[in-house]
Amino acid sequence: MSRRIYAALAATAFCGLMAACNGTGGAPEATASADAKSEAASDKKYLSQPLVSEIYTADPSAHVWNGKFYIYPSHDIDGPTPEDDLGSHFEMRDYRVLSMDKVGGKVTIGPVALDVKQVPWADKQMWAPDAAFKNGTYYLYFPAKDKQGAFRIGVATSKDPMGPFKPQAEPIKGSYSIDPAVFTDDDGQSYMYFGGIWGGQLQRNTGGKYDPNGSKTDLQADDKPALLPRVARMSGDMLEFAEAPREVKIVDEKGKLLLGGDHDRRFFEAAWMHKYKGKYYFSYSTGDTHYLAYGIGDSPYGPFTYKGRILEPVEGWTTHHSIVEKDGKWWLFYADSQLSGQTRLRNVKVTELHYNEDGTIRTIDPFVR
Repeated sequence: MSRRIYAALAATAFCGLMAACNGTGGAPEATASADAKSEAASDKKYLSQPLVSEIYTADPSAHVWNGKFYIYPSHDIDGPTPEDDLGSHFEMRDYRVLSMDKVGGKVTIGPVALDVKQVPWADKQMWAPDAAFKNGTYYLYFPAKDKQGAFRIGVATSKDPMGPFKPQAEPIKGSYSIDPAVFTDDDGQSYMYFGGIWGGQLQRNTGGKYDPNGSKTDLQADDKPALLPRVARMSGDMLEFAEAPREVKIVDEKGKLLLGGDHDRRFFEAAWMHKYKGKYYFSYSTGDTHYLAYGIGDSPYGPFTYKGRILEPVEGWTTHHSIVEKDGKWWLFYADSQLSGQTRLRNVKVTELHYNEDGTIRTIDPFVR
């Protein structure tokens, strides 16, 4: 967990340092001592600066539509719940979409695209979303806790990538856990990847039904294969699963599943899929070791052979990302807690991503050493 810093730069002063900060809105939703922030800033030099400072954002899912970047982040708020290992302090209740023509250009913060009050089945905690586009419709996929305290995944639709989105009355049948990421392959078929342990509840759904009394962390078997993320092919209308979710296997170079005790490499949350030169790249967060890691495979279903790290630990406990290509360059969208120094109040960033000649990804350090 990162050091607590109870400060954020004023939006005007911050924008003077950051060309990309041109969103709409006022000052950040939580502020504190500029002296404390200045002291913290003197300790570190960040590779990238936040895209916006008017609101707190995290877990960015970026897409390129109509020649523009559209980023679908979580919208962090400063709620009253104390921090715990289950993420109870992440009390997000709505979504706002960011857009920009190019990296370094003006960033527009959209109005509320979807609020938890609009979702009949949802109770709270609108965590990391994703979006997709098909046949003239934009789809917003989001996790939220239902009235029984179980995470489910919902979908909402719009004709505008910025929203507003209209939610379906029920969550996707057979969905559970968190962090939906929808990948559309070259043949037009779409797949949803999802799952997260600890507060993401993947370990409480191993039997096909949510167990409220299940483990709070993982399978608690370090010498056995780790819990695996899930994938399901989407129906033609993008509103349901076309099949039962299956496990996404992450293996070492010998083809063996990564073990539960291998915290530097095993899956924790934040699934993302992209394709590069005909290969499928499945990336994810290792959670309590704070890495973004990835594996490469020959099928959207995997298996994916672990290849290394994309991003070293950022400031803040969580790390969550997306990878997208625009105009021949690849970009990593991620988040940290530079503005607030608080894990619950994060800010989205972007930096260029590079591949080696063998197709592996060059590891990125979020700080300039």
